[in-house]
Amino acid sequence: MSPAEIRTAIIDILEDIAPDEDLSNLDDQQSFRDQMELDSMDFLDIVMELRKRYRVQVPEEDYTNLDSMASTVTYLTPKMVAVA
Repeated sequence: MSPAEIRTAIIDILEDIAPDEDLSNLDDQQSFRDQMELDSMDFLDIVMELRKRYRVQVPEEDYTNLDSMASTVTYLTPKMVAVA
């Protein structure tokens, strides 16, 4: 997947987890938690959806890499390069 495709995939996951959030003005550089009302369970849901949908494992020590859209895409790009 390309970085743009990964961003779209993350948006899809966020829409499922937080359907009431407006993601149209999401700032890729700013923390998800600063922009959305996500709690720790929502964050774990993101990690679980990545595993379920794309078979991407995110170890707990790497969770900080999923802070913002930019850092998430950067972190996932090498992990999702073979995902169609």
